Amino acid sequence: MMDNSLSNPYVSTHHEPGKYETHDGIISPQGPLNILSKMEIAKLLDASQSGLYHLFRSCSLAVLNCGNYLDDGKELLERYPDFSIGLVQEERGIKLAIKNAPASAFVDGKMIKGISEHLFTVLRDVIYASGELQSSGKFDLVTTKGLTDAVFQMLRNAGMLVPGLDPNLVVCWGGHSISRGEYDYTKEVGYQLGLRGLDICTGCGPGAMKGPMKGATIGHAKQRIPGGRYIGITEPGIIAAEAPNPIVNQLTIMPDIEKRLEAFVRTGHGIIVFPGGAGTAEEILYILGILLHPENSDIPFPLIFTGPKNSADYFLRIHEFIGQTLGEKAQRLYRIIIDEPDTVAREMVAGIRQVREFRKHTDDAYYFNWQLRINEDFQQPFMPTHENMKNLALHKTQPDHLLAANLRRAFSGIVAGNVKEEGIRAIEEFGVFELDGDIEIMQPVDELLASFAAQNRMKLPGKAYHPCYKILKQV
Repeated sequence: MMDNSLSNPYVSTHHEPGKYETHDGIISPQGPLNILSKMEIAKLLDASQSGLYHLFRSCSLAVLNCGNYLDDGKELLERYPDFSIGLVQEERGIKLAIKNAPASAFVDGKMIKGISEHLFTVLRDVIYASGELQSSGKFDLVTTKGLTDAVFQMLRNAGMLVPGLDPNLVVCWGGHSISRGEYDYTKEVGYQLGLRGLDICTGCGPGAMKGPMKGATIGHAKQRIPGGRYIGITEPGIIAAEAPNPIVNQLTIMPDIEKRLEAFVRTGHGIIVFPGGAGTAEEILYILGILLHPENSDIPFPLIFTGPKNSADYFLRIHEFIGQTLGEKAQRLYRIIIDEPDTVAREMVAGIRQVREFRKHTDDAYYFNWQLRINEDFQQPFMPTHENMKNLALHKTQPDHLLAANLRRAFSGIVAGNVKEEGIRAIEEFGVFELDGDIEIMQPVDELLASFAAQNRMKLPGKAYHPCYKILKQV
């Protein structure tokens, strides 16, 4: 544990030549988390127990690095090797003691309040996921119902589920590495949504995740709508690449990407997809796979792909890829709207109105979509090892929703190899991932990924992209 004698919360700044400027400090709780048991504190700080402290440290560093655009979890940890964070227990609760934190998290020596809130969210969710979700034995993490219940409990613990509100939450997906014009377009769409009283949920990072929130704040302000919700949902592996932006006023860190994706579709009442890269393709395949399941055919779920004029070719390529792999039925599940932010907002309002009527008629909750069938192929965590990636079932001799699940796993592995610390280290040690499958599947995958790389959608601008994958095509 760190030195409890620190009393001045903002005592020092460090800036050595060739190193990044850092701050030390002791931070008081922001939000409801201010009491922990001695056992929880010991577990958190004991690095030998399931790597929990390493997880807490890496997620906290990502939050503190907000605004410093970086999409490499391994590089972030290497930039701040001396960063540490510990708990100071007092009679009135706890405080966080940090050393060598990124200076950008502070203004005039004081931590930005939104970042401070996010820091305590990390503490809350890391402890809850480890102590309650994974170790307590209270949750059945094998069955579909048990996994959905775990997602529900995580969201409820984070205060995300609010009874009594009419459906109004729009999930916005898209890349962190997008052009300025695309970013400005996401803000305009968010503005139009905000004018119509809709709240925003994103992956909480920069780019297409920040823009809609920023636009919605202006729309809400003009309509004098208090208490707008700007929800961010992330997971430990991706948080370094998509550090929570300070507009997020409700943040939760789900244990893995599968629970993160389920949280989006269970809480959201409609989804808007902006341009992105492999991670956005993963999200698209996830929602299409779920909506393709026969049991979900009658459940309304508005899904819109949109971007400015110069993104039209991007969505044309996505549309062709979906047609080549999943077919026309999948293509009918979404609408593509180019360069018309107000049309996007009006279509989303109309779609959410249908969602409300359906939920009301079927007596389903407005705040959590219990009726949506999500089977274990979309729920069980996929570990992107070299063996698992090569053994994916990438062929058409299976139901479309299962093919979507396996394609989703393939893109999830590529995201891991691109930006996640463990994925990057695996590529460095064992070489690139190999993807093997039928040529009628692998050819479109190869072409789509190549188009992402050519458009600089795999890494932030200015960074050379070295593919973490190799496509093997079976005839």
